[in-house]
Parts: sequence; structure tokens; C-alpha cells
Amino acid sequence: MTPGAKPDSGFAWPDTLCEPVRSLPDHSRLWVALSGGLDSVLLLHLAAYCHRSRVPLGAIHVNHQLQPNAGEAEAFCREQCDALDIPLVTRRVTVTAGPKVSGPGGIEEAAREARYTVFEQILEPGDLLLMAHHADDQTETVLFRLLRGSGVAGLAGMPRYRQLGAGHLSRPLLDLGRDDLVWWARQAGLSWVEDPSNADQGYDRNYLRHAILPRLRARWPGLARRVRHSARACADSEFLSARLAEIQWKECSDHAGRLSVNGLQQLALAEQKNLLRWWIRERGFHPPGISDWRQVVHDLLKAGEDREPELLGEGYSLRRFQGWLYLVPDPDDMPGGSVTLVPGERCQWGCWLLCLEQGGNPEQTLPPIRVSTRQGGERLRFLPQGPSKSLKKWLQEKSVPPWERARLPLVFAGSGDAEELIAIGDLWCSEQYSGRAPAAGWRLIVERDCD
Repeated sequence: MTPGAKPDSGFAWPDTLCEPVRSLPDHSRLWVALSGGLDSVLLLHLAAYCHRSRVPLGAIHVNHQLQPNAGEAEAFCREQCDALDIPLVTRRVTVTAGPKVSGPGGIEEAAREARYTVFEQILEPGDLLLMAHHADDQTETVLFRLLRGSGVAGLAGMPRYRQLGAGHLSRPLLDLGRDDLVWWARQAGLSWVEDPSNADQGYDRNYLRHAILPRLRARWPGLARRVRHSARACADSEFLSARLAEIQWKECSDHAGRLSVNGLQQLALAEQKNLLRWWIRERGFHPPGISDWRQVVHDLLKAGEDREPELLGEGYSLRRFQGWLYLVPDPDDMPGGSVTLVPGERCQWGCWLLCLEQGGNPEQTLPPIRVSTRQGGERLRFLPQGPSKSLKKWLQEKSVPPWERARLPLVFAGSGDAEELIAIGDLWCSEQYSGRAPAAGWRLIVERDCD
């Protein structure tokens, strides 16, 4: 722990620090992301000084359990919050770098993802999370992303304000340099905990911080200002690109959220890339890092009609079918075998919700109702005594994409040779089990729980 003089409860924080902390977007509750380091401790005291009498104020500490002093840092955060009479929420997480994020930098990224996941779980509508990133952090972020080959969205740096889970986050100290924060923290007599990993240059950001940035600042004293200017220009460019994508989306998409292959072909390659990346981000996914977008777009749009081209991303894929592009989330685990529906109870089947409710004549005996996926050879009958039709052929006629056919929940009534197909996802339901007064006395509800 780095000690300061005894904190002065009557310390007059300067307007230089207070003004950005006071000038926050609308909120009903404030949180401070508290690591125990200098920056977050300073922000905690500023938030208490500027807002405690205005709105509920709390702090969140995420213990990654990666450093030898992780327990000490958690205890220190609790002491700080107790002294300021601020509620503290702590969460311990287990951080594991996957195959795509191996090495020290991978652990760093995995820890960040775990931390933000905790924030998303805690924040509620109207909540605003304050984070203590400053101008030096922004400079590191922009240079780090530049070295990773990021586009303008990445080079825009960390946004000052954005949505996070059900709430939002804000970075009020983003225009202030770390040297200024250190000076004021010492003036106020604050103490903080040093993260021992901050000195480990095996982490990319630490290498930039300790080995590269000091030399750049010595050569170009206004480095932070220059980088901030470029980041803002990139942010403006990204804003305009998003607006263009919104306009072109309205022209090229349909009510089902699909993109027209023909409409996309009318755009220039840069516009095609921009629209596809915007679409992926709007659906909550990360665009893949692709070096040859020209080839990818060509394959998606120009492959023969008998082909099924796709672009794989993390958690999703882009697929083409009958002149349209679909963004398809990776399938949830589907239940094995079949499941029996219990009247009045909701049944989760993959991304579907199914339920049987009383309707019409509740005294009528309900036959066994089970849910399954396609096994092959199923037939459906639109009228009780009418002819049957192959389910496979019916799905083809309805232009149901191939990847959707295997996921659709099929609902059967009866048993043995008397079993009948009564519903196909939300595409069709027998009149016996639908409508205001279903003839079977029971109404079947089938809803898609995700898109």
C-alpha cells in the first residue's frame, strides 16, 4: 500500500477535478468502479465530495484473484468505503485465458471481460458507473489498438459515456493526466494499493507505459493532446459511418431483419464492409478480424445458388439463403430426445418457450403432448380428416432456412400410431389447439425467446 498523510475530511477539492465529476449524464444512482489503485480511490473521494448528498452512491470492487495482494486490495477497498460510509459490493471472479487469449496479454483481456461482466450484472436502469480512466490511459489504449491493426472504431479510444448492461458508464477524468491525479491525491493525503503486475512488462500495455510512452513524450511533449485529437477525429468518422449504415440498412433489409443480397451488391466494397460490421455490432456481437474483406464479401454474394456460403464469427455466423443474408446466433444446447408438456407449466426448449393453457372445454381429457425436433419422415395434417403432407417438403415450400429446420420444436399429441403433429415452432399450429376456443379444450402457446 502507498500511504499518504491522514486524509483530510475537509479537503477542498479543486474545480479542475470536481467539474467533470459533477457534470455527469442523467442518473438515479451512482457507482464507482473501485480497484484500490490511486485513480479509482481518488475518483471515489471525488464522487463522495460532489454527489453523496444528491443521489445514492455505491462502489463495486472486482477481485480477480490474480495477484498476491488481491485480498489486501479487497480489504483496503472495504476500509475506504467504510470510512466514507459508502456501500461496497465485492465480487470474486476466476479468470482463465482461452486459446484465443493466451499469454500475459490474454490474461489481461480475460480479466477485463470478467470485470465488465460483473458490472453488467450489477447495473440497473438509471445506474451510472464511474470509471477512473484518464488521459494517459486513453493514449495507451489508442496506441495499443493501432499496433493491433484496429480500424477507426478502435482508434476512437475509450468513449466518455456508453451503455453498459441495463445502465451506463462514464469516464469523467478522461481529459486529466495521471501526473495531475497523483499530485492531488498526495495533497489530499490519500492512500492506495499498488498492483504488482503494473510493473510487469510482459503485459503489452505495461510495455507501452514504461518502455515506449516516456520516449514518445520526451520527443513530442504534447503527445496526449495529439492522440486525443486523432481519437476524436476517428470517433467522428465512426459516427458518420454508423449513420450511413443505418440509412443503407433501411434500404437493403426487410422486416425479418435480413439483408438483401441484391441490395448489398449495389454498394461499393467499403460500404458493404461498413454495413456488415455495423449489423454485427448492432446484434451485440464483435465483427471478425478479417484482412481480406473483398474475398469474404465476394463469397457471400457471388457463390453459386447450390452453395451455402457463411462467415463465421464468435458466437454467430452470417449465412446466405434464397437471396438474403441472415445473422444466425450459435444455437443453444437443444434438449436431447423429447420432453412432455405439463399443462400450465412453461417449457424452455432451446430458445423457445412452450406452454399449454386451458381454453374452450377444460373438462376434455388432454392426450399426452410431447416436444421433439425433426427425426425424419414426419408428416402434418392441416385438417383432422384431411390428407397428410411431408414436413420436409412443407418447410422447403415455406422457405425456412436449412439451419432453422433442425432447431424447430415439433409438438405432437397422442401416443403410438395415433400420435399427430400439432405444431411446428411458431410457423403453424393445428386448429385443435389454437384460437380463442380451441376444439381440444387446451391452447398451445409457442414463442421464440431469442432472435
